[in-house]
Amino acid sequence: MKNTKTSKTKRILAAIGAFLLFAMYAGTLAFALIDHPAAQDLLMASIACTIILPVLLYAYTLVYRLTKSNEDGSNENCEDSGPIKKTDP
Repeated sequence: MKNTKTSKTKRILAAIGAFLLFAMYAGTLAFALIDHPAAQDLLMASIACTIILPVLLYAYTLVYRLTKSNEDGSNENCEDSGPIKKTDP
């Protein structure tokens, strides 16, 4: 039951994120086409948000996964092969 609830929550959040990305792209297009004194600044802000927000969200999820796996005691991303052995050429 918990798995279904988590899956549904993830789908809803993904749909909201997709809608927000679409809104940012539509805003960027609209600001590029309108003729207003503030349009240039709004266009630059919109382009910055279109690039920066997905990068920040990706970084946040990456850090969350790494810290969550460290709290559980198992880190799937890092393989511990023991001490480093020096080999002679």
